[in-house]
Amino acid sequence: MYKDYDPQEFEEQEIDLRAYLRIVTKRKYIVLTIMCIVFIAVVLKTYTTVPIYTASSQVLVEKNYGSKGLENQFSRWDPGFIDTQIEIIKSANVALKVVENLQLATHYRHYFFSERTETSFFAGFKSSVKATLKPVLEKFSSEPENESSISVDSKVPELAPKNDKEIIAGIIQGGLSVATKKNTTIVVISYSNKDPAIARLIADAVVKAYMDEILEIKLSTSSYSVKWMTEKANEERAKLEHAEKNLQQFMRENDLVTVEDRLTVLPQRLSEFGGQISKAEAQKKELQELLSQITAAGGNLERLENIPTLATNEVLKSIRERIYKAEQTIQELSKKYGHKHPRMIKAKDEIRILNKEKKYEIERVISSITNSYELAVSKESNLNELLSSTKSEMLDSNEKFMQYQIMKREVDSNRVMYDTLQNNINKESVTKDSSSVKIWVIKKAEMPGSPSKPNKRRSLLMGAILGIFSGIGFAFFIEYLDNTVKDARYLEDKYGVSVLGTIQEISGKIDKIESYITQHPLSPLAESYRLIRSGLLLSSAEHPPKTMLITSMGAKEGKTSTSANIGRMLVQGGNSVLIIDCDLRRPRLNKVFGITSEIGLSSFLSGTTEDNITLRIPGEEMSIIPSGPIPPAPAELLSSRRMKMLIEQMSEKFDFVLLDSPPVESVTDSLALSQFVDGTIVVVRAGRTTNEVLESGMKKLHDVKANFLGFVLNGMKSHDASNYYYGYSTYYSKED
Repeated sequence: MYKDYDPQEFEEQEIDLRAYLRIVTKRKYIVLTIMCIVFIAVVLKTYTTVPIYTASSQVLVEKNYGSKGLENQFSRWDPGFIDTQIEIIKSANVALKVVENLQLATHYRHYFFSERTETSFFAGFKSSVKATLKPVLEKFSSEPENESSISVDSKVPELAPKNDKEIIAGIIQGGLSVATKKNTTIVVISYSNKDPAIARLIADAVVKAYMDEILEIKLSTSSYSVKWMTEKANEERAKLEHAEKNLQQFMRENDLVTVEDRLTVLPQRLSEFGGQISKAEAQKKELQELLSQITAAGGNLERLENIPTLATNEVLKSIRERIYKAEQTIQELSKKYGHKHPRMIKAKDEIRILNKEKKYEIERVISSITNSYELAVSKESNLNELLSSTKSEMLDSNEKFMQYQIMKREVDSNRVMYDTLQNNINKESVTKDSSSVKIWVIKKAEMPGSPSKPNKRRSLLMGAILGIFSGIGFAFFIEYLDNTVKDARYLEDKYGVSVLGTIQEISGKIDKIESYITQHPLSPLAESYRLIRSGLLLSSAEHPPKTMLITSMGAKEGKTSTSANIGRMLVQGGNSVLIIDCDLRRPRLNKVFGITSEIGLSSFLSGTTEDNITLRIPGEEMSIIPSGPIPPAPAELLSSRRMKMLIEQMSEKFDFVLLDSPPVESVTDSLALSQFVDGTIVVVRAGRTTNEVLESGMKKLHDVKANFLGFVLNGMKSHDASNYYYGYSTYYSKED
């Protein structure tokens, strides 16, 4: 029955615009009051404000790019140019020039200081307040003085007060507005003042002052630039002369006249020496290998002859051929002659001589190879020495050349800087008389014919709009602060319990709310209770609840009148109804129906009487058990077995038994009685019952497992009730 409250569920609900409209309608008097207050305030402000006149002049402002030779360095696109010019127009220097040019501090002084003079009353009041508060402020603001603080404070100069020119310039700045026309470089300069002639005069004067300021900026900038560049050029010239002298002295001391030629020859020489050393090393290795073969052959001539170098020697080849021929001759002679034949002896001597020649030639070749090897070793050593000396010479030349290059670069850098400064000085001297900004007056200021402020029509319209929104906003703020129950949807969504019906608040003076439906049976109020009756009869599947507890969270929320009127509606349906006044602390049903309460429920529960305590209500088909005398312990009596027995007995005699019980938050009587009945009806008064109290009371009923039949939302405003019932109020209004 009871559903826990889920804040996220409410956040996900769709916005109900009709609910907002109901809030505005409900708080319509607050909305109208706030709207009237704001609108009247705007009207008073509008019609008491001194009219202000605005005069405007238009100027075309462009950047002066100059000729190609002098000003070509400027960029053609400058997004901040116009904004910069606007700030210059609004600057204090331009305002001071306007004051000086128009002599506003002397001839037109009264236009700016007339309203600044305070009345004697306010001036005296202000001075008296300052004199009174000064000692107090000095006492609280003073700090312990020490030597350092005194010395620091003594050095702070006092600010001189502003003179009339500065004050008037500030006033002009406050009334000046500068804007640009869209997608153009046309600047609109406007000035507002209570006097139209002054507005026009100053609007034109600002243009002239702006032109003068641009020229002054250019002249002052050019003069300062020329002065600075001249001083810098003198410094750079001195640096250049000093660097040139150092370079000349270095070249003279190190004989660097032909340093570049030497640096070109030395690498070539190193390359040549490297090639020669490689050849010498190869030749030495070749000869060394040949000598190794000769050494390995020892004195064996045949092995020596097989060495390729000796084998290819032409002299040895010739000697070998001659020996070969001589040996052939000996073989031929040996066939004819003997060993001692002179021709044989001659041939053998010839072979012996040839072998000596061959041996000599071999020794000569070996000696030649040995000499060649020694020469190759010596040549390699000499080349290495030449290479080392050349490297040393080249390193020394490189160091000197690097130092020479460093000094030369310094000279070149100083010369470039000096030449650049001289060119800039010459150019600045030529262009110092030209302005960097081109200004043309497109339109001069005209005498304003009507005030620009206040715009009465717009002010009144804005006042009306502001009043409406302020009133609506204040209404929603009040609604936000109101934490009471406001509508049936909130109850159903939060607690999961249906709302049986809403009771409209009756406007006007009536005698008794309890008797209103009998006097106006076709009124919206009567129809509301009929709907509640229908809801109760349909609240259970098999049969409607016979015993019902009617309670509320607090006092004066309408539970007694609801009990009486629900009883009447049940009687109109042909049912027998009994109402039991269970409020033994503050009974009220006896006063509603005009009966005595000398004997009643408390008498029966305490056992002081066994008589019939049921009374018939005069003039109505309904019975009542009054509360009886107020007992000392009502809670014990209402939770007793006799109370349960009484309810059971009465439910057998009557079709419906209604229990009018005390509020849940005040006492625990209703919690005990909820255990003896078929269902509980909770009466909630719209705009009175707070969410916190209802939450607490519903939790108590939930804890005792009370059977909820539904809510009765009492005291609804007419518009809220009609919205809930979809127009029943309009249908029955003619019968009301």
